[in-house]
Order: sequence, then C-alpha cells, then structure tokens
Amino acid sequence: MPETGPATAASHEPSPKTRPTAPHASTPRPPSDSPSDPDSDSDSPSAAVPAQAGAGAGTAAAPAASAAARRTGLLVTVVLGGLSALAPLSMDMYLPALPEVAAALHSPAATIQLTLTACLAGMALGQLVIGPMSDKWGRRRPLLAGMALYVLATAVCAFAPSAGLLIGFRLLQGLAGSAGIVIARAVVRDLYDGVEMARFFSTLMLISGVAPIVAPLIGAQVLRFADWRGVFAVLAGVGLVLTLLVWRGLGETLPPAQRHTGGVGTALRTMRGLLTDRVFAGYTLAGGFAFATLFSYISASPFVVQEIYGASPQTFSLLFGLNSVGLILAGQVNGKLLVGRVSLDKVLAVGLAVVTAAAVALLLMSTGVFGRVGLVPVAAALFVLMSAMGLVLPNTNALALMRTPHAAGSASALLGTASFLVGAIASPLVGIAGEDTAVPMAVVQVACSLLAAGCFLGMCRPWRGRGAADEAGSAG
Repeated sequence: MPETGPATAASHEPSPKTRPTAPHASTPRPPSDSPSDPDSDSDSPSAAVPAQAGAGAGTAAAPAASAAARRTGLLVTVVLGGLSALAPLSMDMYLPALPEVAAALHSPAATIQLTLTACLAGMALGQLVIGPMSDKWGRRRPLLAGMALYVLATAVCAFAPSAGLLIGFRLLQGLAGSAGIVIARAVVRDLYDGVEMARFFSTLMLISGVAPIVAPLIGAQVLRFADWRGVFAVLAGVGLVLTLLVWRGLGETLPPAQRHTGGVGTALRTMRGLLTDRVFAGYTLAGGFAFATLFSYISASPFVVQEIYGASPQTFSLLFGLNSVGLILAGQVNGKLLVGRVSLDKVLAVGLAVVTAAAVALLLMSTGVFGRVGLVPVAAALFVLMSAMGLVLPNTNALALMRTPHAAGSASALLGTASFLVGAIASPLVGIAGEDTAVPMAVVQVACSLLAAGCFLGMCRPWRGRGAADEAGSAG
C-alpha cells in the first residue's frame, strides 16, 4: 500500500465522474463481496439496480428494483447512524447519574469524571487497532466482534463495586465500542465520494444526533426507577440491538480485492503516510480539538448545570436535549443547503469562528465580567456552541477522508483517535478547580477552539484555492 502523502493525495475534491448529477444522486455503492473500482460509474443511481433481461422486463421491474435499492440504502443509513451514535449513547445516558455515582462510590467528582475519560480513551486507542484491521479483513467481521464485546463490557460495568473498577470496565467498554465508530466512518468512505460524502455525514448527524437528545432523558428516567447501575443495563440492551442490526442489515462494503495485505508494519507505514500529508493532518487535528471543545461541555455540564445552578436531572436532560437539537439542525443546514453550494472549507471556517466566539462568551460570563449571570445566558451560549459543531464535525471528517480513498479504515482510525484522545485529555481538566466554578470548562473550550482554528488555518491553508475548486466541482 503506497503512503498517502501529498503526492498521492493531491486533492480532496471529487473527480468529475463522482460529482453528483442530480440533487438526489446520493445513492451509495451497493455493498458487495466482488471487486469493484471505487472510482467507476458504479456509484450512479442506475448502477445500484441489477440489469434486467430485455427492455420490457427492465421497464416493468424498474419500480420494484428501485424501491428495493431505497430500502437497502435506508437500512444501511439507520445502521451506520446507530453505530455513529454509540459514543454519545455511552457517554450521555450516564451523565445525569454522575453525581449519584460519586455519592454511591464515595468518590470526588474529579475521580468519577475519569470514568468518562477512560471510556473515551478506550474508544480512541481501540480505533488505532480496529481501523487497520478492517482494511485487512473487511468491515463486517471486526465490527461484529467489537459489538459483541461492547455488550459484555457494558453489562459488567453495572456490577462495579468501586470507582477504580468502574474506570477499568469503562476503558474496556470504550475499546470494544470503538469498532462501531471507526468502521461506520470507513463504510461511508467505501460507499460515497466527494461532496456526497459530506452530505451523508450530515445525514448521519440527523440520526446520531438524536442520541444526545434521548440518552440523558432515558438516563434521567431510569434513575427514577433504579440506581445508576440500571443505566448500564439499558446501555447493554441498546448495544445488543445494534449488534443484531449489523448482523442482519449491513453487508460487507470492502471487496477482497481492495483489502490490504501485510501486518502491523504495513499498517504503521500507512498511518505514517497519512500523517505526513499536512492537509489531512490539519483537518484531523482541527476536528480533534473541536471535539475536545464539545467533550469539555459534555464532561462538565452535569456539575455546572446541576451543582452550580441548582437544576434537577430532568432540567439538565432537557437543556442537553435542546442543545443537541441545535446540533442536528445545523448539521442538516450543512448537508441540505450549504454542501454543493458553498465550499466545505468556507463552511468549516464559519463554524469554527462561531464555536470560538461562544467559548469566549462563556469564559467572560464564568469569570464575572458581566456580573452574576443566571442559567439562561449560560445555556444560550452553550446552545450556540453546540449548534456550530454541526458545521464543523461533518466537514472535518469529509475533507480529511476525501484525501484517503484507499486507506479509509486507517484514516478513520486516525480521525477518531485524535478526537477521542484529545477529548479524554480535556475531560479531567474541566474539574480541576472543583465543582463550584465553570471557569475551567470555559478555559478549556476557548483553548481547544483556538487550537482547532489554528490547525485549520495553518496546516490546511484553505485560501490557496482548494475551496474554490471544491465549490466549482460540487456545482457540476
């Protein structure tokens, strides 16, 4: 496998044959076990339907075949959306229980926040292993094995007798759950090209974005009838359902002829080649620091909203869900209105600017520059920050993966690892000054958003014409 450096990945724009020819030209390449050319015309809507014998038969069978193709595409979309939602499900359903876990296990808030860090670190490190595995052995087998282990690890978390063991079990849960996250992105790269990939990532955000809305609400309702251990029982059930959906609904998307050979050395050389591509590394780091900005909010918000501002778990869950609605709506504006009309680099720049402005506003409010403020202005700033992530996260993923058509698993692993590892580092920092101030959260958010903008501007250098080319290409 040649290294994917600047020479071999010179542009992230779609080639002319992969540009959409109609507003609904987002039909994916059909999952297949036979070799196919990823840049051929087989990803056109007509090619997704088997050829019919004879003109008359083709005309008669076309509506049924098209309906079958749409049903298959919808099922794959739902499965990939569910896998993409695995991280917010694992994190957010547990959030309303954090104060109760701290009390039940007789541990300070900073220690209990390490259970989030452990799960996030596991998801980061696991992707480095499972992503290259999926390039070698295909997507389906590593995905099923990882999901089965996720269900087992989640069930074990419910029986943790101490904070230390819970941290360890959450690490195992994250390692196993990383299979769904990294392989979902790789499957998208197998099926889509160019701006259609950015559109599909925005569609996934519509599905996976529901998870942050319903997960805290479910967690809060579970706490009305059970203790925090019941949350993990529900999570194990969700994991089992996802595993069955993968088993029944997701075929192999990486044909044997396109898989990599070689062992660990080959995988490391591939990743090194990806990291030497300055633009790919820039988008990866920008996405990683943006995710850390988001995760600092996820980690700190239960204590900020409930302990500092005195909100109930139900109120916190409603506010968290409202912020997730903003994330979904911005993602849909990105996918339905902006992608194909405005260059992805321009949309990403606007998203990063809004995130940074909201983080600065939170810092000013938390340090008392505006005097004592209530929950409403803080919640408004958090809503703006979360919504702007809908313009940032899908586009950093798409822009990075556009440069790596032949190493999607490894590229997805690096994207996920950067996001989750930086997020895991940011998580304990937000509680460093205790539970009575939101200043650490705001400082981490400002720092990470500025670093994300710096990586985007300094390494991707969007003003050098790639955005214009992208815009011209997507309009074709």
